[in-house]
Amino acid sequence: MNEKKYKGIIQRYKKLLPVTEKTPVVTLNEGNTPLIYAGYLSKLASKNMEVYLKYEGLNPTGSFKDRGMTLAISKACEEKATAVMCASTGNTSASAAAYAARAGIKCIVLIPSGAIALGKLSQALIHGARVLAIKGNFDAALDLVKKITQHYPIKLVNSLNPYRIEGQKTASFEICDYLGDAPDFQIMPVGNAGNITAYWKGYKQYKALGLSRRLPAMLGFQAKGAAPIVKNEPIKDPETIATAIRIGNPASWQTAVEARNESKGLIDMVSDAEILQAYKILALKEGIFAEPASAASIAGLLKLIRKGYFKNKKGRIVCILTGHGLKDPERAIKTVKSPKLMAANLKSIIKEIGY
Repeated sequence: MNEKKYKGIIQRYKKLLPVTEKTPVVTLNEGNTPLIYAGYLSKLASKNMEVYLKYEGLNPTGSFKDRGMTLAISKACEEKATAVMCASTGNTSASAAAYAARAGIKCIVLIPSGAIALGKLSQALIHGARVLAIKGNFDAALDLVKKITQHYPIKLVNSLNPYRIEGQKTASFEICDYLGDAPDFQIMPVGNAGNITAYWKGYKQYKALGLSRRLPAMLGFQAKGAAPIVKNEPIKDPETIATAIRIGNPASWQTAVEARNESKGLIDMVSDAEILQAYKILALKEGIFAEPASAASIAGLLKLIRKGYFKNKKGRIVCILTGHGLKDPERAIKTVKSPKLMAANLKSIIKEIGY
């Protein structure tokens, strides 16, 4: 049987990743996600700006987490680990469980009780993870995971694991490969802050190797009720509909700030109302269904447009869509109207649809 050329991010970018011939590659053919031109958003931005959407929801488990997880699980297996553990608001648990199942090792997940979208939790459970809900938020769950993995033979696979960042940086490689260079601006959601850290690392690495000419301004957006970096203090009880970024004390806080400062970018916040508006615009105008946390990047773009940030500027903007909309179907159901019940009558249906 002939294998397809593309096998996943480790095989594609092996020379740029901390792997050797001894590393057993645990892959689900992650990466290679589309970079989609956004015509409607481009018109809103400026006549001299092009907006692209990096749709990470088309990774195997539906989120960007797969990029880092393939490397974290592969390295865990290289180190003969028999179990991995993470704290999660949903996407990490789904990814860790899937890759652990692929590797044939145990996965343990701690989640904040009542704060996880059912679609995400169901993924971790169906892959056989041992999921435990704690009476506390994500930050409390992560603190427990750190203590447990320090004292027991279990590998931590949250973004504190450096291999997670190494895998996630490959998305910036793909963007450069597609565009022929780095974009002028990159806009993305910021939760635990590992992803903005990873992208910035990847862009710097590509430029240092002469594989791109420029570095983008990194523009990150937190949810208003979970914006510790913006407010410059941890949030004890973060709250937002965008559960994937409902984090009050980001693990990669300092490196996210460094990415912002080094790139001459910014980290700002958007309200839940702005996130929901962007969520709908993305679906109705660009035909893309992304989870609410992903819409934070579009809400950020719209906020910057309103403030005139891109006035008299030209170039390319890439917005990162971190997860698929099917991660949180409950939110979509709450956002739209139920189908109207009609009699099975041709004339009444034709009248209803306006013909």
